[in-house]
Amino acid sequence: MPKESGRKVVATNRKAQHDYHVMDTYEAGLVLMGTEVKSLREGRASLVDGFATLYNDELWLESVYIPEYLNGSWTNHSARRRRKLLLHREELEKITHKTRESGFTIVPLQLYFLDGRAKVEIAIAKGKKDYDKRQTLREKQDNREALRAMREKNRS
Repeated sequence: MPKESGRKVVATNRKAQHDYHVMDTYEAGLVLMGTEVKSLREGRASLVDGFATLYNDELWLESVYIPEYLNGSWTNHSARRRRKLLLHREELEKITHKTRESGFTIVPLQLYFLDGRAKVEIAIAKGKKDYDKRQTLREKQDNREALRAMREKNRS
C-alpha cells in the first residue's frame, strides 16, 4: 500500500489550452532522479516551454523546468534535462502515428503525483492560428456575459 493516496497536482500548463487544439490525452510515468522527486514534492515545476519528442522508439520530455533541490549536494540534477516517459507500447505506437502527420505535436498538460508516483498528462495537439485564439477568447467572453445576464435576470 502506498504511503500517499490520491492525486496531488504539482504543475499545470494552462497556456497549452490557449495555444493548441488538444486531440487525445495520455497518462505517462516519468523516470526521475531522487532530487527531482524531492523538488517536485515541494511543488516546484513549470511545464510552460515543455514538449515531448521521439528518439529510438522512446518518448522523451524536454524543456520542462524542475528546479534543483535546495538541500541537494553534488547529486543534484540539471534543471531542464531530458526525461524519459513511460508508456505502454500500443499507446506509444498510436502517438507515433499521429505525430507523423504534419502539424501535430506532443505537449505536457499536467504534472502530478498519483498514489505516490510521478505522472505527466501529455496531449497530442495541433497549434492554433491567431484567429483561432481570438475566437476562443471571444467565445469565453460571450459565455461569461450570457451567464451574467441570466444571473441578473434571475435576481429580479
